[in-house]
Amino acid sequence: MTRLNNQHRNKLTTEILKNTIRFILLIMLQVLIIQNINLTSYIILLPYIMVIIMMPFEADKLLVLFSAFLLGVCIDFFYDSSGLHAAACTLMGFSRHYVLKYISPRDGYDIGVEPTVSDMGLAWFLRYAGTLVLVHHFSLFYLEIFRFSEFFHTLLRVLLSSIGTFGLIYLIQFLFYSKARRA
Repeated sequence: MTRLNNQHRNKLTTEILKNTIRFILLIMLQVLIIQNINLTSYIILLPYIMVIIMMPFEADKLLVLFSAFLLGVCIDFFYDSSGLHAAACTLMGFSRHYVLKYISPRDGYDIGVEPTVSDMGLAWFLRYAGTLVLVHHFSLFYLEIFRFSEFFHTLLRVLLSSIGTFGLIYLIQFLFYSKARRA
């Protein structure tokens, strides 16, 4: 019994360390590199939200909400955006539970499986991450503009930025989370 508890504790410690490192690396990527890439005013890449997308299925809802809020506050600090990213990330963290529940496989999620393309498949990941990216971008850009007079202009920004961000998240998944790299 003690051996199982130690194994569970070690696995939990490993998951926490892995997610903390991912949190720090994605914030650094966003702030040091991606922020300086200017494609157009319509395409804004925000791969830092991958922190929320990649959280384990078993993660507690409050932990997801707190992590999402903390992530948004960190990005707001560097972007000087007065809570916009914190609000959008918190909404995304809140929505994550319902998106996972809606697209859940019939038998539920297996223990130890991660929300990655290699573990869950491209179609599942497209529905999961695509929905969360749209929720984040929609709330972020509409809170930023905060008026209906530019509704369609902002909607175009949301769609193009969501496609760009999802493409970058997929590229990161392909480079770092493929099954071939794990073996």
